[in-house]
Parts: sequence; C-alpha cells; structure tokens
Amino acid sequence: MARINEDYRKLKAGYLFPEIGRRVTKFCADNPQAKVIRLGIGDVTEALPPAIVAAWHKAVDEMGVRSSFRGYGPEQGYDFLRNTIAAKDFASRGAPIEADEIFISDGSKCDTGNILEIFGNDNKVAIADPVYPVYVDTNVMAGRTGAADEQGRYAGLVYIPTNAENQFVPPVPTEHVDLIYLCFPNNPTGTVATREQLTKWVEYARAHKSVILFDAAYEAFITDPSIPHSIYEIPGAREVAIEFRSFSKTAGFTGVRCAYTVVPKSLVGSTSTGEQVPLHGLWNRRHTTKFNGVSYPVQRAAEAAYSEEGQRQVRELIAFYLANARLIREGLEKIGVQVFGGVNAPYVWVKTPGRETSWEFFDRLLREAHLVGTPGSGFGASGEGYFRLSAFNSRENVEEAVRRFQKVVGH
Repeated sequence: MARINEDYRKLKAGYLFPEIGRRVTKFCADNPQAKVIRLGIGDVTEALPPAIVAAWHKAVDEMGVRSSFRGYGPEQGYDFLRNTIAAKDFASRGAPIEADEIFISDGSKCDTGNILEIFGNDNKVAIADPVYPVYVDTNVMAGRTGAADEQGRYAGLVYIPTNAENQFVPPVPTEHVDLIYLCFPNNPTGTVATREQLTKWVEYARAHKSVILFDAAYEAFITDPSIPHSIYEIPGAREVAIEFRSFSKTAGFTGVRCAYTVVPKSLVGSTSTGEQVPLHGLWNRRHTTKFNGVSYPVQRAAEAAYSEEGQRQVRELIAFYLANARLIREGLEKIGVQVFGGVNAPYVWVKTPGRETSWEFFDRLLREAHLVGTPGSGFGASGEGYFRLSAFNSRENVEEAVRRFQKVVGH
C-alpha cells in the first residue's frame, strides 16, 4: 500500500479560508434571505483596467494567427515582461535587480511555498505571529516542524510575536535563524515597516548568513513616500533576500494569475560541507523542471499594467480600495473600536470587543450583522483577540458593512 506524507496530518484542522467558507455556506443555507457581505478573503471585486483587457485581447488574437502563434514560452517568463519589471519596479527605485533575476509565475502563494524546495529541512525558520498561514502550513507539509501545541504553534519554528506594542512589526530575534519570513505591507495586520526597521533585518541576515523571504504582494498600496516598496531598496539586501511580488491585488489578477519572484545571483546558501552555492541556479532548476510558464496573453496583460495608461488605471484601482479601507477604519474608530492598518494596505486589523475570542466574534458578526471577516487566531496564536477586515469589495457594500458593524458593535 502506498505510504502517505504523514506531515500533512500535523496540520491543524482545515486551512483557514475553507473553514470560513464552510461556516458561511452553512449560515446562508440556514438563512437564505440574509444578504451576506464578505470582507473576509482578500479577493478583488472590481473589473480589470481597460488597458490590461485591451492588451490581453490583442495577445489572444495573435494566438489565433499561425504567423504570430506561440507555443511553449520560456519558463522564467518572456523578456518583454521581465525587462519591464526590472525597469519599472526596481531600477526606478534605485534597487539593483537585473531582468534575468526575475522569474514569472502564476502566483506568490505558490512561490512562497515552492521556494522551500531549494532549502534543506535542517534550516531554522522564523515567522512573525500573526502571519499569513501559508508560510506555516507549507513548512509543516515539508517536514520542517514537529506537532502543534494547544495554541497552534508548531515545534521547530521560531515564532516572533507582534502586537500593538511593537506596531505589529516583528523585532529582530536574539537567537540565530536561517530562514526569515517578512511580509510588508503586512497580511493580516495591514501595517508597514520603515526603512530603519528593514535595515535592521538586513543587517541581522548578513551577520547570521540568513535568507529573508520577503513577501511584497501589497507594495502598490504604499502611499507614504518614506516606506520602501522593495527589500532591495535597503543596501546589502541582494546578498540576503528573495522577494515575492504579485499582480493579484495590484492589477486585479486574482482570477488571471500572474506574479514573480526575484532571486539575485549574488545570493548564496551552503552545503553540508560549507560550499557556497548560488540560490539563483537552484530556483531556476526547480522552476524550469516543475513549471511550464505563464501564458503569453497573460504576460502581455501584465506588461500593459506598466504602460502610461495602465499605470494610471491601476493607481485608480488601488485608490478605490484604499478609500474603502479608510471608510472601514474611520467607521470603526467612530464607535471606539481599536484598529490598525488600512492606510498603506487594503486590510484593517480590528481589536475584538470585550473578551470575545476571534471565532466567537466571527460567528456573532455573521449571525447578527450578516458580515464576514477573518478571525485573527487563524493567523496564529498572537492573532487571538483580533479580526481582519478586507477593503476588497464594492463601495456600496463597504458603506453598508460599516453601518451594520456600527449597529451591532456600537450599541
């Protein structure tokens, strides 16, 4: 009989968002007249920008003509997109990234999990708490952890609690770690890290020969000019960091699928005998072996996001969601609820009222206000007592959601 990977059995219950879906589905079945507003899963709602749609259509038409048809493309991505990304996302900010250090993929969620394949299981891994659950679960699946305790923390991982006292920015650890997950603007808390804070992390990684796995999926939402958009804006980061970027929230590609990962050629890891090996080559080998590339029309659509017209339309889209975040934040503050984030990010991190647990508050908000958010405990033990609200919805729904929240929580 075939043996299973028993590390999967260490995973606590279901993945957070399917569990939310299960509870919402049951509620809707029991209450078919309820108009449920979902501010839980961070899925976009607005249509793709017209410049992107036009480029996509044009590329699809090319695929219908033999002379311009394309089959397999380069697994790492077409040069037209990689060159554009290098110029617009990095060179324009003084970040020294070359086009061939950029790997186009179908999503940052996939990449943040798949990147673990190029690292040994004996690495000591540090994560912030609360954290995007994919970082934890993929390490469990890969066999890097022991079992979880009653709070859901897995043996073998180094948890760095973040809270209101440290502005939800993880402090540099006092112990040695090999791999470090950082996400800014942060999911789930919506907070950002300053240049000084990121510099401390880069200095730590250089001193300990660690690798930072930097998730910048929400960088387009940064409005404060003093906040870095990329870890590579910090001197020395090329030698210690891999960065993940996505078009999902930036350009509304959650259903289109396009992202990229940056692995600098100057970044190295070591073998068991101490030999230094460039990680760029390892990721290239993994990427070209297990991935056949993003489709040509999708990559042309992504390229259009950088055109003058595309940039203007993308900025309008980002501004729309940020305005939603402001309405949520201000609406909750008006009734005395403590909130974080929602300024340089599309997420608002809410302190749950009274002594309710985050899942108790989830159930009450669904039952009494027909609103869906995300329980903070689903992001880690330190997320207990908090609740994430997403700004990804229509203006009408956001305004109605704020009114319902105020009515249920503010009385």
